[in-house]
Amino acid sequence: MRNRWKFQLKVGLFWGILMSLMFVLFNLNEMTFMEQIKTTNFYFRTIGFIVSGVFLVGYANWKEKNRSDKNDN
Repeated sequence: MRNRWKFQLKVGLFWGILMSLMFVLFNLNEMTFMEQIKTTNFYFRTIGFIVSGVFLVGYANWKEKNRSDKNDN
């Protein structure tokens, strides 16, 4: 696997899981943690965050990393 995809997966998975947990924490006054995890909406949202994290956030961070690496040389 190329370094770019390893980087994008690492960043995207972290971002997607973090965003899902943030949504759960913001909605704790409406539903409990267990109730939120039992809904299918939670899983669809988590998958959406992970996919967008890998392809959008991971790619943007990869481009920025390459840009900063070129400036350092």
